Amino acid sequence: MRPIHADKAPKAIGPYSQAVVAGNLVFCSGQIALEPSGAMVDGGIKEQTVQVFKNLEEVLRAAGIGLDSVASVSVFLRDMNDFKEMNEVYAKSFGGHKPARATVAVSGLPKNALIEISCVALVK
Repeated sequence: MRPIHADKAPKAIGPYSQAVVAGNLVFCSGQIALEPSGAMVDGGIKEQTVQVFKNLEEVLRAAGIGLDSVASVSVFLRDMNDFKEMNEVYAKSFGGHKPARATVAVSGLPKNALIEISCVALVK
């Protein structure tokens, strides 16, 4: 296994890697809407989802791939009423690529985030 570190994404806020390459798979840890500085992005679910995708793209880029390599996504929402706005940003971020996905509501997320997304991607 090989850990991945992306300078243009926020540092892990715990004892884990931003992502790990295992064989031909990249396992991205959950990303919340932190800027690379570690500050939470201002705004609501739309702004937070945009930042989460920026972070995921940077982590995937550090692994040598992009969002088009993502096979599976897990979305954690603090409020399922945010689903529609999250889904709009999600669809725009992935374009025509449609990985498998699970979306669940949770009672809380780190740093009081509204959304967290993790993914598994294939190294080409």
